[in-house]
Amino acid sequence: MARKPVPSPSPSPPTPVHTLHGKRLLVCLTGGIACYKAATLVSRLAQLGAHVTVAMSPSATRFIAPLTFQALSARPVLTSPWEPTASEDGLLDPQHIKVAQHAHAVVVAPCTMDCLARLAHGRGDEIVSLLLSAVDRATTPVLLCPSMNAVMWAQPATQRNVAALQADGYHFEGPADGWQACRTMGTGRMSEPEAILAALTSIVHARA
Repeated sequence: MARKPVPSPSPSPPTPVHTLHGKRLLVCLTGGIACYKAATLVSRLAQLGAHVTVAMSPSATRFIAPLTFQALSARPVLTSPWEPTASEDGLLDPQHIKVAQHAHAVVVAPCTMDCLARLAHGRGDEIVSLLLSAVDRATTPVLLCPSMNAVMWAQPATQRNVAALQADGYHFEGPADGWQACRTMGTGRMSEPEAILAALTSIVHARA
């Protein structure tokens, strides 16, 4: 009796500690209650050996203090395009363009309805949208992690913007279903940090 061939084992998923160690990552926050989850994400990335720079929109700073992310990343937090920082070559970078150009990957978590609209329509009038406008997505993947009320997520305008951004090459993780801050259940909740970490790892691994 012929023996059945033994199937080849499926390839193992990329390991975060190997894929993300030493990578320059830009984590952007926009104004939503899910900003508190981003603290866990930044902490995990730092523990994996990634070099994390955090940027926060003005609205994001009203939900959680920049000092939290400065402590977790051990790097200055970008909150305004009007505050120049020193780039890796020691020169001042008033527009923070080099931060975007030198990143191996970018994550926007939480990514609000307003942020989706800004990106879809090419605006760059605050620090997060300005940085994202300087990212070359041909070489640097951008992962968007939507977070909003279920009704906001279902709006035709939001879905049009999501479709446009997907066509432009942006990656998405979520949103998830579940309990929302508005005391309702539905789709719009930001994915949990571990799910975002897994998605980011997969994207960076694919570009390696």
